[in-house]
Amino acid sequence: MTEPLPPAAASTPQRGPVQARSPLPDVLRGVALLGILIVNMQDFAGFLEWQQRGVDRAAQVLTDVLANGRFISIFAMLFGWGAAGLLARQGVGTFLRRHLVLLAVGAVHYVLVWHGDIISNYATLALALLLTAALSARALVVLAGVLGTWWLGVGLLDAVAASGRTGPRFTGLPALEPTYLGNVADRAGEFWPLLLSGNVYNGTWLLALFCLGAAAQRTGLLTHPQDHRPLLRRLAVVGLPLGLVLGAALAYLNTRGDQATGFLAVPVRMGGGLAGALGYVGLIGLLAASNRLGPLLHFAASGRMAMTNYLMQSVLMTSFFYPYAGAQGFGWVGQGLPGQGDAFPYAGGFVGWGAASALLLALTLGLCQLPLSAVWLSRFRQGPMEALVRRLVYGRAARRREES
Repeated sequence: MTEPLPPAAASTPQRGPVQARSPLPDVLRGVALLGILIVNMQDFAGFLEWQQRGVDRAAQVLTDVLANGRFISIFAMLFGWGAAGLLARQGVGTFLRRHLVLLAVGAVHYVLVWHGDIISNYATLALALLLTAALSARALVVLAGVLGTWWLGVGLLDAVAASGRTGPRFTGLPALEPTYLGNVADRAGEFWPLLLSGNVYNGTWLLALFCLGAAAQRTGLLTHPQDHRPLLRRLAVVGLPLGLVLGAALAYLNTRGDQATGFLAVPVRMGGGLAGALGYVGLIGLLAASNRLGPLLHFAASGRMAMTNYLMQSVLMTSFFYPYAGAQGFGWVGQGLPGQGDAFPYAGGFVGWGAASALLLALTLGLCQLPLSAVWLSRFRQGPMEALVRRLVYGRAARRREES
């Protein structure tokens, strides 16, 4: 699933000299935006990880080792970072208004575009951060550890309980109708039940990641990385190799299509994803602390308008792969048997997409969004969705600040 995008880091105007915007949060968000698209291609294109062969298997291994679980973890931590900062700067009222708007955005995204939306889950679960407003950074890390350990432990127990099952692995792919309106009707009917069940299933883990992000906000880790080099170094030294080991384990699990393996892959994916995410944060943070971000700075523009780019990815990919337009559309959603041309039998054609071609398409779109974002921000202060959300949250005050 796709992670939503954290609240904008911009605050209300302050008296005194204007401080330069720290590039690290925007770079992390932009990098994560590309990474999450790579992982979500399995859902968009409809291929199954354990059925990849040849070059598609190689692409799947790279995705599992370097991307799977990592970038959704970064997104969740950035969401907690942004939400905690908003609460500290603007208070409870603005915090509640913003997350109500995000809930509406997520609902529209889910119903009209893609079943993989998680913005609405973030918007509702973020309310729990109100209970942590008085906690110190250390307490938030401890709480995150307790919540995360509990969720991973439950996942491992589920895997043990499923060890004797021989049924096929759950795919997670949507059951698509052949028309756009048919899919909209289905998603409208299931939105609230799945929002609730998603919060129950993933809530503990997501709150753990939110707490880590809130702890980063308390300490200024992302805005002043030069003051936290020892911590960033530890994150990189521990997180990167641990993430690689667990990513390799996930790559192996994703060669098997039995139900028991599917249960085990969940905690391995998310535990390894968190380790790898912290490693990436440590490594990129060290580069930022030394003013050596170099080419990574190109991701900052995409990160500043991440919500716009994220929603655009969903619109473009579902339009490309889903059978919304009948005989006139692409309808290129595959069934995961690369090289054999298997696909859902929609009128758009029988075109199978594997992990390699999906990876290439994701990189093409994601990298194209970097210069496009830079061009947009050279003319406007925010992306169009970011501006809309800000206007809905702040009303006339937002318009006055824009005109000033």
